[in-house]
Amino acid sequence: MAEIKKVVLAYSGGLDTSIIIPWLKENYNNCEVIAVAGDVGQGSELSGLEEKAKKTGASKLYIADLKKAFVEDYIWPTLQAGAVYEGKYLLGTSFARPLIAKRLVEIAKAEGADAICHGCTGKGNDQVRFELAIKAFAPEMKIIAPWRIWDIKSRDEEIDYAEAHNIPLKITRETNYSKDKNLWHLSHEGLDLEDPNNEPQYNKEGFLELGVSPEQAPDCPTYITLHFEKGIPVALDGQKLCGVDMLAKLNALGGANGIGIADIVENRLVGMKSRGVYETPGGTILYHAHAKLEEICLDKQTSHFKQGIANKFAELVYDGLWFTPLREALTAFVDSTQQTVTGDVKLKLYKGNIIDAGVSSPYSLYDEEIATFSEDEVYNQADSAGFINLFGLPITVQALKKQKLSEKE
Repeated sequence: MAEIKKVVLAYSGGLDTSIIIPWLKENYNNCEVIAVAGDVGQGSELSGLEEKAKKTGASKLYIADLKKAFVEDYIWPTLQAGAVYEGKYLLGTSFARPLIAKRLVEIAKAEGADAICHGCTGKGNDQVRFELAIKAFAPEMKIIAPWRIWDIKSRDEEIDYAEAHNIPLKITRETNYSKDKNLWHLSHEGLDLEDPNNEPQYNKEGFLELGVSPEQAPDCPTYITLHFEKGIPVALDGQKLCGVDMLAKLNALGGANGIGIADIVENRLVGMKSRGVYETPGGTILYHAHAKLEEICLDKQTSHFKQGIANKFAELVYDGLWFTPLREALTAFVDSTQQTVTGDVKLKLYKGNIIDAGVSSPYSLYDEEIATFSEDEVYNQADSAGFINLFGLPITVQALKKQKLSEKE
């Protein structure tokens, strides 16, 4: 293989990256491996990571605290855009990868590394997200993707390799779901979920990690009030919170009420359909609240046009195209639309449901005096007759033309 002396590895301590360290050293002439874990809110998953990385052959481990940047520079712009992939997926893994990859490049350059390595499979979307971001900041950097070149063909064979090399794992063959966790969400893929006809084991102990199933949620509702400033949530129940703390609290509240569980068969970028279960309790609440506030703050034309922008934005994020001119341009448009998206949204959380309980804004375009069914002095209902005549003129002309042609027959 190519002469590689130093490799920076995107490291999580999971099954894939745990075995990649010794594999790299075996196949690249005992090269130095520098492990990098991007902290985007994995929590306890990061504990003991340095010891594990070094024991398996890494020379050092960087744990990059990316939580604040993750929320402010990636999550909030995507939330403001209202971007949802294929109507259900809130992009939890998608917008974390570009941020992590950018940090990998920064460390690789500082360390003088010859290559960057990731543990993404050749079937997944993450390989694209990592590599496009690397190309954006280090277009000449060599990228090593073991899943595309090694002899290992399955997760079972990965476990075999780990056992043969005395690499400790936190999973077993029976609990070997492929998972990704961060501040925003937790995904589950593999095992029984590979058959879309299998109902996910929501009530099985240990399956759901961020909350409970709707059946297990309390029988009484939880009311919350979110305050937004220019499309960004800044306070919960009157308490100002930074983005990281906001998500932590909403994840706890949403999870306890069975909010944000999605069973999705999605269209991957590489051409196949994939089934996964996603837990996004806080994010689901925020998307609902943000959309509710936009109902009263955006005019019709902007609102309708923004729906198309949201779909395109989601597709770009899903496809790993964060660092592109189009995504930046769409964000600029979205920023403009959010200047008046300020106000309060009251919600009722109950057994997996988010129920609207009130919305207000100093920029609200809803005028009760105009919309009322009671008597008013600001709306002349007789004006609607002329409006309908003009609005319906093309229909009238077409109908008259058909009538004349019919009479000639």
